[in-house]
Amino acid sequence: MLDKMDKKILSCLAKNARMNASAIGEEINMSVSAVIERIKKLETSGIIKQYTVVLDEEMLGVGLVAFIEVGTDKITSATDAVSEFAANHPQVVECHIVTGSSDFLLKVCADTTKSLEKLLIELKSVQGVSTTKTSIVMSTAKKSFSPFDFKTEQ
Repeated sequence: MLDKMDKKILSCLAKNARMNASAIGEEINMSVSAVIERIKKLETSGIIKQYTVVLDEEMLGVGLVAFIEVGTDKITSATDAVSEFAANHPQVVECHIVTGSSDFLLKVCADTTKSLEKLLIELKSVQGVSTTKTSIVMSTAKKSFSPFDFKTEQ
């Protein structure tokens, strides 16, 4: 279980994964050695899986973001094929098996509508894929990289 201090540390790291233990300790009023020990515990337990950077897709020339709902003939036989397709296409940044009218939800970043079209043609040829429905993102109202708000009382 996470205690109040663990949540404060995670909140700091969620805002800036490069924040050092000294700065975290200063912000949450904890010694540097205690912060380091807690971060190691969070890493060892698997709560912290990795550290990464957040890239600006538009500045990198891949500003077209789309979500593709994928329907399959039979989810069990298509799971491996769609998962493999997603793993082998760097434009696919997320692949989820979902409930509802579709079986998969893919998040795709592309540089042009032409490259998105090419990906869709390839996706539709994957064995078991029966339907796709694509929604292109016009703008993003919220983008968070942590599933929880770790705000705690001071």
